[in-house]
Amino acid sequence: MAENLQGIETELIATVSDALAHPVRLALFRYIMHCNKEMTPVCTKDLVEVFDYAQATISQHMKRLVKSGLVETHKVEKCNYFYANLGILAKYINATKKFSVM
Repeated sequence: MAENLQGIETELIATVSDALAHPVRLALFRYIMHCNKEMTPVCTKDLVEVFDYAQATISQHMKRLVKSGLVETHKVEKCNYFYANLGILAKYINATKKFSVM
């Protein structure tokens, strides 16, 4: 029999799915994961250069990714550095697996 989803898991699925639902946010998250894997720091300025969007647009998308828990930030002077939270991604994947089993 399928495992029941806890309320916390359904909230996680909704929040993370919403954050990843926009193609730009999905691309940003993927890029941050790649940079983290390569041990390359990535900040807002880097994202603006790579994705050729206005800083305000990048900031709005990053705000959604951070709110979802998929991305964590560390501020150094005036720059926010971004790190993918693979723990949240793993929880999301596991919760969606439970969701799909009925």
